[in-house]
Amino acid sequence: MKTRITQLLGIRHPIIQGGMAWVAEYHLAAAVSNAGGLGIIGAASAPPEVVRTQIQEVKKLTDRPFGVNVMLMNPNAPEVAQVVVEEGVPVVTTGAGNPGKFIAMWKEAGVKVIPVVASVAMAKMMERAGADAVVAEGMESGGHIGELSTMALVPQVADAVRIPVIAAGGIADARGFAAALMLGADAVQMGTRFVTARESIVHANYKERIVKAKDIDSEVTGRSTGHPIRVLRNQMSRDYLKMEKAGASFEELETLTLGSLRKAVMDGDVKGGSLMAGQIAGLVKQENTCEEIVEEIINGAKELLNRHFE
Repeated sequence: MKTRITQLLGIRHPIIQGGMAWVAEYHLAAAVSNAGGLGIIGAASAPPEVVRTQIQEVKKLTDRPFGVNVMLMNPNAPEVAQVVVEEGVPVVTTGAGNPGKFIAMWKEAGVKVIPVVASVAMAKMMERAGADAVVAEGMESGGHIGELSTMALVPQVADAVRIPVIAAGGIADARGFAAALMLGADAVQMGTRFVTARESIVHANYKERIVKAKDIDSEVTGRSTGHPIRVLRNQMSRDYLKMEKAGASFEELETLTLGSLRKAVMDGDVKGGSLMAGQIAGLVKQENTCEEIVEEIINGAKELLNRHFE
């Protein structure tokens, strides 16, 4: 299937893996790229040399395009941005801030720049700054979220900018993929579905919680701090929300969640860990390989959107 995104990025299928902290490492990124999508390494708060190693390891496993997600609130972001250039990374996605000060450097190096946005205003700002595309991410997503739903956000962003739009939030199967295209997107980005991929290093306990999740099993913490995060309900999220309601300070809440994502991903702590996952978790019923996930979505979409494949 050809879209503006497949042509822009040189990939077979318009499916992009989310740059999830601790989850999106080189095994998963390489597997998604080898399946015809775009695998992403999540730099998160990792030191620059760790990110460099991840990039070099991906190159050993795939000769297809891949990307790095740069979290702009990371104090190491300027160094990570430079590593991206030095290592010849084809694509960068960005989150948690404005990448404007890095775009010229990346573009000069031939890097395709794709910021994640949660509003029309931010999408237009990124287009003016020189972004090649944007990810319009709805509040159904796992992890850090905005206020608008994917159904509302994607068509408004698609109408507002000329660059390609990638839809994210609440997408895990062929129906969501097809719906995103009808909303005006040129591709989709998925996170939760790839957390459970066989190639994902995520602890089996975490994967099991997603596979067994119901439609109402996610909730949002951190609204009082201005940094809302969607997670699956557990003891940690209940404690957090109780503290929020009682008026706990930002520092107290940060202490509660310190290292909680690593606990969930690496240690399998599903009680005290942060189980970031989207509202679509209830649709994920089993662990599949990245190739199976991509093929299922593309083949299912062909049946739903025959006219796009004639």
